[in-house]
Amino acid sequence: MRRPAQLSPWLEEVELLSWLREAGTAEEYRKRMCIWLSHLGRFHAHEVAELLGVSLPSVWRWIGQYNRRGPSALGKSRRGGRRWGYMPADAEQALLADFAKQAMAGDVTTAKQLHAELSRRIGRDVSLAYVYKLLHRHGWRKLGPRPRHVKADHAAQAAFKKTSRRPSPRN
Repeated sequence: MRRPAQLSPWLEEVELLSWLREAGTAEEYRKRMCIWLSHLGRFHAHEVAELLGVSLPSVWRWIGQYNRRGPSALGKSRRGGRRWGYMPADAEQALLADFAKQAMAGDVTTAKQLHAELSRRIGRDVSLAYVYKLLHRHGWRKLGPRPRHVKADHAAQAAFKKTSRRPSPRN
């Protein structure tokens, strides 16, 4: 059977115990308790996982984070952030502000125009889906008139609406 996990000596035992007691949330407490139980040396990683009700890979990840970067490494809980953006958020905002000025002047702004400008500014071709996600991310939505046929007779349509019979509701 494997030996219990070994911890790097970042904190003395008294400091480690007070660090455990200072945990603010249940998640922080669980991570710190994992380190404390591993520090005691009596518990293997699978036993720590079972005692705390977490997965075995979580226990090994927390021990590894603690060993590499110390107690402060366990404070971060989520990755977060924009990992797949081609442009920073403020650059996207500036680009859309330019297009908003054009739209306010009466020009029709389309996603294909934005697609071409994005590709030019980024320096590589981007998908049209990226353009639509960018628009959604910044609260833009499609605003346009409903389609009308060029030969439509509006007077005949209005007369039809007045004289047509409504279908009777089905039972």
